[in-house]
Amino acid sequence: MRDKTQANSAGPGDGMVRAGAIVFFVGAVATLITVAPLFLGSWRFPSIAYAVCMLMGVGFLIAVAGVLRGIAVQRRQARSEAT
Repeated sequence: MRDKTQANSAGPGDGMVRAGAIVFFVGAVATLITVAPLFLGSWRFPSIAYAVCMLMGVGFLIAVAGVLRGIAVQRRQARSEAT
């Protein structure tokens, strides 16, 4: 099996997983920034800042979709090789 895999080949869902990780990271940073005023006692951010925090969930869903896409492609390839 090792001879059939390539060292640095990108799978079908790898791009979605990377994009999901980036979107998740942006949402996580936004969450840290919007929660900081609660601890520092400073002014609140506008509502749009709290909406950007929702990117954590969106990024997670994009990454999960990429993983599921990769699984589906691998299962199809395994079925076609078995037949």
